[in-house]
Amino acid sequence: MWNQNSVSIILGTHYPIIQAGMAGGVTTTNLVSAVSNSGGLGTLGAGYMSADDMRLAIKEIKDHTNQPFGVNLFIPESPIVNDEQITNAQRLIEPFKKELHLTDNSSFSEMQIDFEKQLEVIFNEKVPVCSFTFGAPSKELVLELKKEGTIVIGTATTVEEAVINEESGVDIVVAQGSEAGGHRGTFLGSCEHSMIGTFSLVPQVVDAASIPVIAAGGIMDGRGVIAALALGAKGVQMGTAFLTCKESGAGAIHKRGVLESSETHTVITAAFSGKPARGIENRFTREMQEFESLLPPYPIQNALTKKMRKEAGKQGNPEFMSLWSGQSPRLSRDISTKDLLESIVSQVGKTIGELKK
Repeated sequence: MWNQNSVSIILGTHYPIIQAGMAGGVTTTNLVSAVSNSGGLGTLGAGYMSADDMRLAIKEIKDHTNQPFGVNLFIPESPIVNDEQITNAQRLIEPFKKELHLTDNSSFSEMQIDFEKQLEVIFNEKVPVCSFTFGAPSKELVLELKKEGTIVIGTATTVEEAVINEESGVDIVVAQGSEAGGHRGTFLGSCEHSMIGTFSLVPQVVDAASIPVIAAGGIMDGRGVIAALALGAKGVQMGTAFLTCKESGAGAIHKRGVLESSETHTVITAAFSGKPARGIENRFTREMQEFESLLPPYPIQNALTKKMRKEAGKQGNPEFMSLWSGQSPRLSRDISTKDLLESIVSQVGKTIGELKK
């Protein structure tokens, strides 16, 4: 059976299908538990969560499933920022805030995430799977997690990043192609030099790594699963496909934006967060494009645009929202998580049968 391989055995799942840990509220406890209950690996996107909120969410997930699930964390970054960048960014964002009648003049404050406290929750709650983005976890951390029985997954957007993840001791590495929505896990060199498509990246990572490889980026259905397996991957990670599911925490405007978009509607932009990410083009991305070099890096820019994005969502204005999406929005569907996974599995079986003819 195609679904019983090294990845599904390591994860303890029925299918080697991972729901991406999309941070920012998309991965509700209902979505995570629904994916796990349907045979995949649900993942809580905890990158922006406090330790207390993480703990509550994990307990809720445990209340709704007895199957394995994962938690995704961001490796901390310490960018160099100067006052001029922050001043420039505030000046550029101000007209958009005024248009939204956003008059909050409180001083800017960067959201501080305590990575060490997040890790304490992972250990204390004995989370089955922990994945990392924006860097490779240290060998010492991986060893400690493994001692507690936690499976560790790394993220790579180049072969070199995959090798570093393997050297750190992770059990599985995700090869994340440039088709992926939102922020990718690049941590070596520039994002521009890591824009390698899934079909190109996966077989090269498979050849370079001795651990199982997961394909990610633009995979939306059973055809993508078959393609990934043919390239040597042992499973897939899917984000945008789950974003439009009933259980997803994405707002109605975000979901509709993805469902009504096409492959030509997404762009790579650093305007919202200071880190290049793929999302649906809108007025903010267009008008800010020429100024991206003046903006502070992630997570500073992300904090500077937070109130604007939140207010735009409240007002139902998609032009100033970060509508993250992968490159295959035409394949997105407004269905339940269970129905999505069942359709993927059915399509894989059907496609395998057709290939044998």
